[in-house]
Amino acid sequence: MTTPKTALLVLAKSPRPGMVKTRLCPPATPEQAARIAAAALLDTLSALSAVPDAQPVVVLAGDLDDAVDRDELRRAVRDFPVIAQRGDTLGERISAAHRDVAELLPGAASIQVGMDTPQISAELIADCRRALREPGTDALLGAAADGGWWVLGLRDPTSASAITDVPTSRADTGDRTADALRARGLRIVGAPLLTDVDTMDDARLVAATVPGSRFHAAVEDLA
Repeated sequence: MTTPKTALLVLAKSPRPGMVKTRLCPPATPEQAARIAAAALLDTLSALSAVPDAQPVVVLAGDLDDAVDRDELRRAVRDFPVIAQRGDTLGERISAAHRDVAELLPGAASIQVGMDTPQISAELIADCRRALREPGTDALLGAAADGGWWVLGLRDPTSASAITDVPTSRADTGDRTADALRARGLRIVGAPLLTDVDTMDDARLVAATVPGSRFHAAVEDLA
């Protein structure tokens, strides 16, 4: 039998000034912060689109009509399914996103990232997929340096319901997420630790690792 394509979810927010990356202000202006967010999303989509035999899916909050760099963003997503985020809390939106993708691509595993790790590569995501496919593995969770997580992989996307009530944006969010998955009976493997971009210090640190990227250029524009 042919293995179904892996669904590569990117949970994203339309990069509108004043609505994204507000912790970068100052020194960034709201317009500059939105442009950094757009660059991060574009780099992320570029990496996901280069993973062979996989289907990127954009799970979007907001409308790209109001986004900075809207034309480039529209071109980047024109060949991908784009579905709306649903739910009041982040946990609810994550669970709904995986459930929607399970309906969109029956039988496919899911790997979710956000738009805060523009340093990811197609090779890194392919490695995550290989780890998720190993016998005896049900889930993959990659820790972020701030105590959260940057990637969640699930053999059965509907298992994301296990983390609906896990509090987010805390120093123990990653540990609590792992505990919730294990409590559901899932066997977890890890992924490399990454820094996600919340502050300007984070942005500069990550930008230095991806010279030549859109994200690097957007951060350098602040100098």
